[in-house]
Amino acid sequence: MRSYTAFRMVLHDRSSTTGALLGVVAIVFLVGQQLSILFGLLNYMSVLVDHSGADAWITSANVRNADAGNLISGRYLDRVIGLDEVQWAEPILIGNGLFRTKDGSYESVRVIGVKRPRLAGGPWEYAESDERSLLDLESISVDRLDLKKLGNPVIDDVTEIGDKRVRVRAITEGARGFQGTLVFASIDKVKDISRTPPGRYSAILVKFNGKVNKEEALARLKFILPECAVFSTTELSNLTRNYYFANTGIGGSFGFSTVIAVLIGVVIISLTMYTSVLGRSKDFAVMRAIGGRRIDIAVVVISEALIIAGIGVFLGFLLLSTLLNATNGSSIPSFLPAQVPIILGVGTIVISLLGSLIALRVALKAEPASVFH
Repeated sequence: MRSYTAFRMVLHDRSSTTGALLGVVAIVFLVGQQLSILFGLLNYMSVLVDHSGADAWITSANVRNADAGNLISGRYLDRVIGLDEVQWAEPILIGNGLFRTKDGSYESVRVIGVKRPRLAGGPWEYAESDERSLLDLESISVDRLDLKKLGNPVIDDVTEIGDKRVRVRAITEGARGFQGTLVFASIDKVKDISRTPPGRYSAILVKFNGKVNKEEALARLKFILPECAVFSTTELSNLTRNYYFANTGIGGSFGFSTVIAVLIGVVIISLTMYTSVLGRSKDFAVMRAIGGRRIDIAVVVISEALIIAGIGVFLGFLLLSTLLNATNGSSIPSFLPAQVPIILGVGTIVISLLGSLIALRVALKAEPASVFH
């Protein structure tokens, strides 16, 4: 009965209900949109590591992120490849170059050299062609979302990177990096482009045999390679994300905007529900006069807040999902892990309840005697 009364009040006081709904929708939509961009950028930061297919990365010592290591000797590859725990080990080389577009201008790119034929650490999804197209020495890939920036090259176009002849043979999907445009090529071609000394690599990727204990295998790699840093893929991914998050201002920027969105929602919810309860103070006084207890009034106000929060969360996620679907596959980074909507929905309902506390205090002050004044 008390919940039904709250529902009738929500329907009756349309102006206050609309205002509170806007507050809830603002929290869900604005915070959700900010978080989707944040997680999209986090994916860009560690995209090479996350899609490498390796269990461990061997890098130079004192690495702070996957993009800023020193070159290491290829001799370490010989030490690793013969271990019983290792299924395969492949080098990867990361360099920089200038991509020559059709109009003669240049665009800075990061060239990722992978070893044929396995192409470990190379492209993981293709919009056109497949991994076989990268087996030629001159072959490179460009990402679909970078085509416009690179002058709209098509398959079999011949161009230059770092004054070295290359041929576009594949177009990837989702291979975008935080530090710049990613172009994949054979490791020999990248050595040529970046003028890397022989026998030097950016990292060595290691895949363990399926039955070994990965923690013990990592410990053994660290023991036999004291001159290097050895990370699991998850460790290096988190290290890279934390580095960029803390040192680029992204954390502070997104944190500030998220707090502002929450505050806006709380203020709107608090003010509208306060105004609504204030306008119905006589109704609550009547409830008290006919035998209603304070707990009954509290249940009515809280039920009203929960009804508004539930509808607002639904509408907010409906708008958010529409936005995410519209930007899917575009240049706007957007990604929302499955657990985030649950946390966001529950958090929004809690915030809505907190925002209704002011209104609850006013409602509980309603005196039965005021009906007879």
